[in-house]
Amino acid sequence: MPALAQEKIYTLDDIYALPDGERAELIDGQIYMMAPSSRKHQTIARELFSSISSYIKSKGGSCEPFFAPFAVFLNNDNTNYVEPDIAVICDKSKLTDKGCSGAPDWIIEIVSPNSKRMDYFTKLFKYRTAGVREYWIVDPEKNRILVYNFESEDTGDYTFTDSVKAGIYNDLLINFSEIAEILNK
Repeated sequence: MPALAQEKIYTLDDIYALPDGERAELIDGQIYMMAPSSRKHQTIARELFSSISSYIKSKGGSCEPFFAPFAVFLNNDNTNYVEPDIAVICDKSKLTDKGCSGAPDWIIEIVSPNSKRMDYFTKLFKYRTAGVREYWIVDPEKNRILVYNFESEDTGDYTFTDSVKAGIYNDLLINFSEIAEILNK
């Protein structure tokens, strides 16, 4: 009986060996190439990051928000590397010059046509098991924001007409209707 072909397990070395300008994520040793994001995607990311950053500054908070490309070594191992659209890290000991070693507290992914399966399934499972406290999936094509609060095991389903409360904060609301207005200009 012939031996089964072994699927190659990729590592961080393979990510770092990518040609300049190419971006990819690494989940459980599998490489997933990333396409450049659209203007709409970038606009949503900018507005979300701006709201979160302003909130943290106004409260004198200790958490730090970052936007892609920002390296997250999710399990602090050699076979998991992601670049979330937005990551909020509250434990400063996880921050290094290279990025975040371990799970961020809050991750937001903005769905692109080529990232649906990754954002809705692969990353949902991976983020939950890695210890991310809260995960938002923002899908502009479906006019939908899914909120997973893994600590309380709550989920929420919102649209771009809603204000969405961040679970890791007591009083941070993101008004998606303002973001929709900007997108429709």
